[in-house]
Amino acid sequence: MSRDLCIVIVSYNTRDLLQACLRSLVASLERTARELDAEVIVVDNASSDGSADMVRTDFPSVRLIPLMENRGFAAANNLALRLSDSRYVLLLNPDTEVLDDAPLALVRFMDAHPDAAVCGCRLLNPDRTFQHSCFRFPTLPMSFLDLFPLHYRLLESRLNGRYPRRWYNHSFPIDHPLGACMMVRRQAIEQVGPLDEGFFMYCEEVDWCYRMKQAGWEIYYTPDAAVIHYGGASTGQIAGPMFVTLHRSRDRFFRKHYGPLYALVARCILILGMAYATWRARRDARAGRIDEETLRQRLATYRAAIS
Repeated sequence: MSRDLCIVIVSYNTRDLLQACLRSLVASLERTARELDAEVIVVDNASSDGSADMVRTDFPSVRLIPLMENRGFAAANNLALRLSDSRYVLLLNPDTEVLDDAPLALVRFMDAHPDAAVCGCRLLNPDRTFQHSCFRFPTLPMSFLDLFPLHYRLLESRLNGRYPRRWYNHSFPIDHPLGACMMVRRQAIEQVGPLDEGFFMYCEEVDWCYRMKQAGWEIYYTPDAAVIHYGGASTGQIAGPMFVTLHRSRDRFFRKHYGPLYALVARCILILGMAYATWRARRDARAGRIDEETLRQRLATYRAAIS
C-alpha cells in the first residue's frame, strides 16, 4: 500500500534554513504519525555549505539524494517524484517552517476535495505577518507592473494577479499557489506529467498548474495550513543570474501557453523595462548611490535579460 504523503525539499546552499525547516517538519509528522503515513525526501542540488552532511547527521529518517550538479528545481523534484508512489506530494522550500500540523491539514483538505489537483496554504513572513501565497496566471499587465511599479495599490490589485487579502480567511479556488508550499495529487501528476524540466528555475509550478487546469482539475487555497516563508534564500545568492533566468522562464511560459504574438508583446515590455532600469542605474551611479562595480553588474544583468 502506498503512503499518504511524500514531502520533497530541494535545497541549494541553505544549510541553516534547511535544518530549521526539517526540525519543524519532523516534529509535525511525529505528532501526526498515527493519522498520516509520510516520508521526507531532500534533494540537494550540489550544495557546498555542508547541507547534505547536516541532513545525514541530524535527520537520519529523512531520505537524502545528493546530486553532483545543480539540476534546477523542476528536475530535482521530478527525481524525487519518481522514487515515490504516495497519494499526495508536498513540494516544500527549504526556507520554510511548517506550523502546527500543516501537512496533515493539507491532506485532509485534498481528501475532502477530490476535484483538487493542487492546494496551497497560508504563507507568513518571519514576523507572522501576511504574505501573498496565491496568484493568477501571468499576464501582460503583470509583466508591466513588475518592471514599472507605478503605485502600491496597483501592485496589490487583481490587475497584478493578486487576490483580495480578505479572501485568505477562507478557502477559495485559485490559478496557482506559490511554489514554496504546494500539495499535489498523484492522480493529477499521472495525467498531465511531471514538472517541465525546460524551466530551470521559476514558472515551473505555474506551468504545472496551468496544465492541470487545462486538464479539468481545480486548484485551491486553504487557510487550514500555515507555513512561515523566509523567501529567496537560494536564488538571492546569485541574484543577477536568477533575474535573467526569471525573465527567460516567463518568456518560455508565454510561448508555450499563450503563443508567439503574446510572447513578442511581453518581450517588448521587457525591453522597455530594461531600458528604464538602465537609466535608473546610471542616474544612481552619477548621484553616488551605487559604485562603478555595482553599475557594471546591473547593466550586464539587464543586457543578459533581453539577449
